[in-house]
Amino acid sequence: MTRRVAVIGAGSSGLTCIKTCLDEGLEPVCFESSDDIGGLWRFKENPEPDRASIYHSVIINTSKEMMCFSDFPIPAEYPNYMHNSLVIQYFRMYAEHFQLTKHIRLKTTVHQVKQRPDFSHSGQWDVETQNSEGKRQKHIFDAVMICIGHHCHPNMPLQDFPGIDSFKGVYFHSRDYKTPEQWRNRKAVVIGIGNSGGDIAVELSRFTKQVYLSTRRGSWIFNRVGDNGWPIDLTFNRAFEVMRSLLPMNAVCSLEERKLNQRFNHRLYNLQPKHRLFHQHPTVSDELPNCILSGTVQVKPNICRFQGSSVEFDDGSIVEDIDLVVFATGYSFSFPFLASHVLPVSGNKASLYKYVFPPELEKQTLAVIGLVQPLGAVMPIAEMQARWATRVFKGCAKCPPVAAMMKDVQCKQEAMASRYVSSPRHTIQVDFINYMDEIADQLGVRPSIPRLLLTDPRLAHSVMFGPSTPYQYRLRGPGKWAGARQAIMTQWDRVIRPMKTNACDLPEPGRSVAVPLALLAAALGVASWYYRNSLPGILQEPSALLDRMKGLVPAWGA
Repeated sequence: MTRRVAVIGAGSSGLTCIKTCLDEGLEPVCFESSDDIGGLWRFKENPEPDRASIYHSVIINTSKEMMCFSDFPIPAEYPNYMHNSLVIQYFRMYAEHFQLTKHIRLKTTVHQVKQRPDFSHSGQWDVETQNSEGKRQKHIFDAVMICIGHHCHPNMPLQDFPGIDSFKGVYFHSRDYKTPEQWRNRKAVVIGIGNSGGDIAVELSRFTKQVYLSTRRGSWIFNRVGDNGWPIDLTFNRAFEVMRSLLPMNAVCSLEERKLNQRFNHRLYNLQPKHRLFHQHPTVSDELPNCILSGTVQVKPNICRFQGSSVEFDDGSIVEDIDLVVFATGYSFSFPFLASHVLPVSGNKASLYKYVFPPELEKQTLAVIGLVQPLGAVMPIAEMQARWATRVFKGCAKCPPVAAMMKDVQCKQEAMASRYVSSPRHTIQVDFINYMDEIADQLGVRPSIPRLLLTDPRLAHSVMFGPSTPYQYRLRGPGKWAGARQAIMTQWDRVIRPMKTNACDLPEPGRSVAVPLALLAAALGVASWYYRNSLPGILQEPSALLDRMKGLVPAWGA
């Protein structure tokens, strides 16, 4: 019998879960409480309860080649950093191309997910839902995939701000912010310097009389535009990860902090934190330094108290006649439809093996997808998690014993506590390439650089020194995609395409022969190691090595 899988949520994680279920011959049924797909990325003027909501101007912080699903590149003509309307459009294209929508039940809320009485044998779940007409229905599923993300409940720490109850102005969470026009010629305070806080402060500063950006710790600020104008996230590749693994963390932080300070001096701008660069999730903002330089945004410390329409900060300074306070203070997550013993959540922490499987269940038929805060895009990570989870559901991949899974959970928690400053957002933090490789190893789809050097040196160079795009995980193993190599070799074309809006008659710069020569040397080195046992014979008769390599390198001149 075909195994039935309940997918809870039809955002980006839910859509890729439906697709991976279909790829593995499973039968997905997706329950979405709202009236459309897209989750976080679907803009709505009026936010729904217990759901994240974006503001009208949101532009994604990860470039299109890094955020796309691994077998469905984003159209070449789309800009590298997309407005939220294009992000949701891409999701609709993905759903239509793979015929996912027929598996989605909109306006259907999941009220309860519980283990069946014979769970220890069957691994099945009872799922109770309610549609828009109030009709409740019970279902039986062989597995469940939870795809509700971590932007569930707005975090409003009002208890930390004395006097807020008597504040004469307006205050709300950043999820309720939509557009800035109504605050023209007013004075605003934005609390929090994450991505939302930085963006909202910048946008409000174009209309308000003054914006004050309050931050407890400061933050390192990344620019979307990297060296030579390329998207910044395309520069963090496998070669960079190798360097980072070889050098002490403090040395890597110093190198990168120096680059950031060359753009603008974080200490001069009152933004430099006490922690190192890779010890906190950085903020991405192209315009914040300019707003500080022009005075439309003033950086202030933490708020001490509110009094009427005045705000006093920890440094003793007071600003008066504040009309608006925006709490850009993040979110918390929970799983209200699950019994607490199945997946306990405390302090924004959930014990999950590799952030996917509750380790102590008798059967691994429950997976949480997309509950990570990556230094990179979450969409390909959710896809990789889903590919692994569906293989586990089918019995094609297995999780280790409970003790080994619990040890992995503990090690990750300890590593995170030692590296990151204490914060609710640093409970699910992962590094994009390392985590993708970790899950890819479970599947057997991690790209092999040595093998590629022997069989396809050009591709090996792109995988090692080019952007670590999701297509790399479709080159081999389960879910291999015939278009993966072509997608990798043409990824820079798609990066350049949307910027070619005006003809440029300047000649192209000449190409260096250093890279091809280095590739050839690397390929010969790998080949020598691979055939080390027969190396004396090959040295006497070099043509033997060439004959062997001809069979291994069909794409040498491609």
